[in-house]
Amino acid sequence: MRYTKLFLPTLREIPADAEVISHQLMLRAGMIRKLTSGIYTYLPLGLRAIKKVKEIIREEMERAGAQEILMPTVQPADLWKESGRWDVYGKELVRFKDRHGRDYCLGPTHEEVITDLIRNEVRSYRDLPLNLYQIQNKFRDEIRPRFGLMRGREFSMKDAYSFDADEEGAAKSYQSMFDAYNRIFERCGLNFKAVEADTGNIGGSFSHEFMVLADTGEDAIVSCTECEYAANMEKAEVNPDYIIEKAGDESSPVSMEKVSTPNVRTVEEVTQFLSVTPKQLVKTMIFETSAEPVAVLVRGDHEVNPTKVKNVLGVETLELAGEETVLKFTGAPAGFAGAVGLSIKIIADTAVESMKNMVMGGNEKDTHLIGVNRGRDFEVSEFADLRLVTPSDRCPRCGKAIEIKRGIEVGHIFKLGDKYSKALSATYLDQNGNERYIIMGCYGIGVGRTVAAAIEQNHDKNGIIFPMPIAPYQVVILPLQMRDSEVVSAADTLYNQLTRHGVEVLLDDRDERAGVKFKDADLIGIPLRVTIGKKSLKEGKLEVQFRATGETELVPREQADKVLLDMIKNSVRSRE
Repeated sequence: MRYTKLFLPTLREIPADAEVISHQLMLRAGMIRKLTSGIYTYLPLGLRAIKKVKEIIREEMERAGAQEILMPTVQPADLWKESGRWDVYGKELVRFKDRHGRDYCLGPTHEEVITDLIRNEVRSYRDLPLNLYQIQNKFRDEIRPRFGLMRGREFSMKDAYSFDADEEGAAKSYQSMFDAYNRIFERCGLNFKAVEADTGNIGGSFSHEFMVLADTGEDAIVSCTECEYAANMEKAEVNPDYIIEKAGDESSPVSMEKVSTPNVRTVEEVTQFLSVTPKQLVKTMIFETSAEPVAVLVRGDHEVNPTKVKNVLGVETLELAGEETVLKFTGAPAGFAGAVGLSIKIIADTAVESMKNMVMGGNEKDTHLIGVNRGRDFEVSEFADLRLVTPSDRCPRCGKAIEIKRGIEVGHIFKLGDKYSKALSATYLDQNGNERYIIMGCYGIGVGRTVAAAIEQNHDKNGIIFPMPIAPYQVVILPLQMRDSEVVSAADTLYNQLTRHGVEVLLDDRDERAGVKFKDADLIGIPLRVTIGKKSLKEGKLEVQFRATGETELVPREQADKVLLDMIKNSVRSRE
């Protein structure tokens, strides 16, 4: 492609509404343009990168035995009501009526649709196992679309669904997809980690997220420094055998005492005012759930993990109570809640179980209690792991040190079991003629999000640094003097040679200053840059620069095409 023919509207300034690097650079590099909140048009450069990711996905899905289909974006409400998700999915589900008054939605995912297909087509165990996938646009009406393609409302997604006769077969399908996902992200040239994750709205018994490691990532990843354990922060377990430092006076329980604490609400304020440590304090958090209100107790130096609380309670929804609700149940404004005298259900983190002579809110304005002890002053319905992991915790598998990094979720795979097949009556006849529910799995990749995550991981102050496998073009040729016939001829010759070899080349044939060409080449992040100028040509050389390292190499003009072909081959992981 010649630059003068390419639709590539680059920007010099950072757009005001672009918060993260990938959003800024994709706008500046002319890859995307915003239509409305969370919805983008893909321009040629951006679409080329996305098509590269799709090509890798298709190859690895086919290699793993999955077959491509394409399902409708518009889905009937009846299917969602059958699965039980119509009333619980939330406002992210865009619902509408057709001209006949029938309810529909825009598909945010396709578990219901694919299960409906299979229940009407699969009859026997001989039809299983089966794995079907699609690459299609989804729509989720995010409450706060942001970060460009990282959290948009309309987005491109690969979703696959496996169907097996039993759990053993489903485990093999899951492992096959796990391996395929590892190959996909390796071939995309990304530094990533597979981590255990919560199943969320999709449901099921087990899942893994695939995280691209990046300092700008919105998700925290907990991983062991010794063994293979890794999980996202929502899922990360606290080691039950780790010796938790006990807090409070261990000698014997003291009498509970009410203390005036005017305008003292936060952990920092309370500990300073009462001259205690956060480990002696218990925070009482009031939550509203789809079942009943609940008070959750955690140590002062710990934070509640809402996902763990939701899973322990087995509820569909969980929200931190507002000030009016806190006042209703505790009789005090926020910041003074405590467990003593509460009439609602109380659950506590395991770290609270060993505490004595605690400090907590007094359920009265400007009041705290000291010398509080469980059993005498209040009761707990259940102890469980309810908190977020901290850097001082230990690996739940081997007990060694852990580390917390940032990551960007680009893929998520789930063991669904019979969640959807039972709800939608997707069955088959086994060898003995008995009717059984099909065992399912589902597997998603955010395609545009993968490109954005690659940019978050690979950039510098000058622009994008695309990994070779997903770069829109592999080589950019910069003739510096467009009015010099020898320079133009050398550029055209190399362009034609590489194109014949199937190399994706961008020839910057603009009559612009060298500095402009260099800046644009760095901005759009093409992996290999060939600079052709009068000075180097006199020596029979062309200058090749690696975008990722900045290293340059002078290459004989006659061998340039072969050298570049070798460089490309060495940069692209083969599908083998």
